[in-house]
Formats: sequence, C-alpha cells, structure tokens
Amino acid sequence: MTIRFIHSADIHLGKTYRSSANESERYEDFFTMLAVIVADAIRERVDFVLIAGDLFHTGQILPRTFARTIETLQPLKDAAIPCVAVEGNHDWIHRRDSISWMEALSQMGYIRLLRPSRTENGGYRFDPFDPESGAGGHLRIGELNLYGLGYIGAQAGNHVARICEAVSTRNNLLLFHVGLWNYSPVEIGNMQPLEALPLAEVFDYVALGHGHKPYIAATPEGRAYAFNPGAPERVNFGEEKYDKGYYHVTVDQGRYTHQFRSTSPRPMLVTTINLEGAGNADLALERFRSQIAAALPDSGDGRRPLLEVRLAGRVAFHPFELGRERLRLLLDELCRPLHVEIKNHLSLVTSCGETETVQKSLAEIERDVLAGLISANSRYQGREQELVTLSLAIRDQVLKGDPDGEELLSLLSGVV
Repeated sequence: MTIRFIHSADIHLGKTYRSSANESERYEDFFTMLAVIVADAIRERVDFVLIAGDLFHTGQILPRTFARTIETLQPLKDAAIPCVAVEGNHDWIHRRDSISWMEALSQMGYIRLLRPSRTENGGYRFDPFDPESGAGGHLRIGELNLYGLGYIGAQAGNHVARICEAVSTRNNLLLFHVGLWNYSPVEIGNMQPLEALPLAEVFDYVALGHGHKPYIAATPEGRAYAFNPGAPERVNFGEEKYDKGYYHVTVDQGRYTHQFRSTSPRPMLVTTINLEGAGNADLALERFRSQIAAALPDSGDGRRPLLEVRLAGRVAFHPFELGRERLRLLLDELCRPLHVEIKNHLSLVTSCGETETVQKSLAEIERDVLAGLISANSRYQGREQELVTLSLAIRDQVLKGDPDGEELLSLLSGVV
C-alpha cells in the first residue's frame, strides 16, 4: 500500500514586527505559507500532513490568529486529510491549568495533536489518539504507526532510550520537535547525533522540526532516517541563505522517498556596509547607497524585502551623524523595505598631531560596560567574557520579540 504525506515544520503563525508600520503584511506571510502547504496537500491528495512543532510563534496567541488558523486549515478538514501535529517550544503554554491553542485545535478536529503520557517510573506511554478528546500519543494511518512527543527541552538526548522502549509496533514514524547538533543552526533544544541514533532502530522516518534550516541525518551505514524540512518562511534574520520549503514523502512497501518542495519566502538581506575612511556623513551616505543598491535581493514579484544592515568601519565623523532616520529615508527611496534593523558599529577616528586615536564602537563600549558590572562581583571574576556573551544572547532573544521562557532558561543552563 502506497502512502503519501507532507512533512512541514516551524510555520510560526502570528509572527510579526510589532514596532513596524507594516505589521499586518508581515503577519500574513506566515498564513500564506501554510495555505501553500494546504493547497499542495489537497492537489496531491496526500494521506496526511505533518507539522513538526511551532505551528504558532508563541503559546499566547491573539484570538484573530486562532481564527485565521482555522480558516487556513479548513480546506484540509473539508478534504478529510488529517493534519497531525506536535507542540514546539514556541507553541508550549506554561500555565498547565489552561488549555493551549494547540489542544483547542485538536479538540475541534483541525489537527490531531500527539502528546505522550508519562509512567510512574518516568517512562513514556503512547496512548491511542482519541478523536473525541483530541488527545493521545499514537495514531495509525494505513500501515503506518505515527508517534509524537513534541519539544521536551535541552536534555532530549537523555530521553531517547525511554522513547524507544515505549514502542513495540513496526512501520513506525516519529514526530519530534528537536534539533541535531552538527546540522541544526539553533543553539538550544538539540541533541547529539549519536544520542539520536537509537531512534533509527525503532522508527523508519523521524520527522524533525525546530531548526529553520533543512537537513537530513543518516546512520553510519548511510540510511537516511531523520529529516528536518526547516521553516517554509524566513522567520528570523540570518535565514536569508537557507533553502525554504517542506518535504513531500512517498512510502511504498516500507521504502521512503522524499522530495523537497521549495517555497517562495519574502526576500531578506543581511549585509555589512563598509564605510572605512569616510571623511564626513554625506560621503558615507553615498557609499551606503551604492553598496545597498548592489546587494538588494529581487523577489521577482515586487514584494518588499526585510533588511538587517550593519554599519562597519572607522570614520572621521561622529557615528551619530549618520542617524537611523536618515538611513531609513534612503532605504525607502531605494526599495521600500517592509522592515529594517540597523546596527551601528562605526568607530570614530581622530588625529592628535602625528598620533591617531581610535575610539571604540558602540558595541565594544557595551561589552566593556557589561564586563565591568560583572567583574564587580567576586563570584564571577574570571568568567566575564562568558557572562557578557550570555547577557548579549539573552538581549538578542528578547529584542527578536516574544522570547520563549524555555529558550531563555536553556541559555542559563549550567551558568549559575
């Protein structure tokens, strides 16, 4: 019996830039991607669709996001194509006395949320999925046994043996929101490839999520067993060079063949503008214009790009003269970006007779101030640079918007 399915992950519905005037347009990008996947599933008449975590960008979503999700998933429900999902770290609701949006979707029949139970001795139990309650950890579709457990934190590798022990069937597929080190670009929520290998003995296909860059992991013998499609839309800056899409998978007589189907995400540019030696702000602005114009991506359909611009170099004028508003006006003239983030790392060079003094950049000053504050506590002396890096990592997570509590706690793991 041939079975076909779509494996997607990290949709991130509800993601936007709250400080941007174009919030609604960016908000729609992620629903557009989900609609593309739903339309493909219906066109191809697949047997089911997998969402390997992070359907939502945050566990506490707006009611309008929930309503738009139902609207986008409705064609799948009408076509009787099951949408099987697990919770990612972004989906997870930390107040367990409240029902999550994922649980609500499952109870309403829009998704089938797989989540295992735990035994008294800490083991896993994958109860059969109950459509009435919308709960369970195991679902059978055709000849396949689907298991799911979502995001279980930074120590996921320690759980692999217990996961495998809980499964006694054959023709198994595991839906798991976790990354593999060496493959995944994220810094937390991963396990070592060697820790994951026992999964290959129990599951024929491990459907991963979490990292937004696609990859495939294989056993030492060369059998591909774990697949991560990445995110179909560019979620964060730094993803501009990743392939974007999802997998279309066919299972024929126990043999899995996969095809990566590319999506068309919004154009994104992360670039460094070198203003080294600029004598005044007007000259720097002209250099900025020429370098940006040469680097701008072209979507081919007129969509406005997302830009992250880093200003670098030693200049002979105060960096504040090249104000953000001045740069934004120029960028609006060139490409009307949907969203812009500007990072000023310029350093001021002054001449004193025959000597030259280079003043530190704003980023360097920031690191020095943090190091001074940390070293003032004798408990942390000798670890200043480690803790400065940690502090800035937490700052960056918060500035991205809607940071996940589990992510922040993982950053702190083993530090204090």
